[in-house]
Amino acid sequence: MVKNDLPAQSRTWEVESIMRPRPSLEPELLPAPPASDDLTDYDYLLLVVYLRLLDADADGADWAEVARIVLHLDPASDPEKTRAIHAAHLARARWMRDHGHDKLLADTQELIPPRDRMH
Repeated sequence: MVKNDLPAQSRTWEVESIMRPRPSLEPELLPAPPASDDLTDYDYLLLVVYLRLLDADADGADWAEVARIVLHLDPASDPEKTRAIHAAHLARARWMRDHGHDKLLADTQELIPPRDRMH
């Protein structure tokens, strides 16, 4: 079940009347992603951001630089808040990597006509 927790700017795409947000490189960030064992609209909106966070983490990049470049936040203005936002989104990115990707793949099966699906 997808929750409607998106900022107003989000565009959507429709698959058999299931609305999903389009990933954005500059989404409006919440202080922390919604806590859910399911994919949320916010997760769909941040797919690219999550991938960039995971890539930066794997490269050992400094959190403040990642917050500035990937999350478009100014760590100098409020380091504690910025670090908390970065940590919360990185944690959700790791959840997507470890658990959410299965749900994402299942959802994308709806995009493929039944005759073209791998069985």
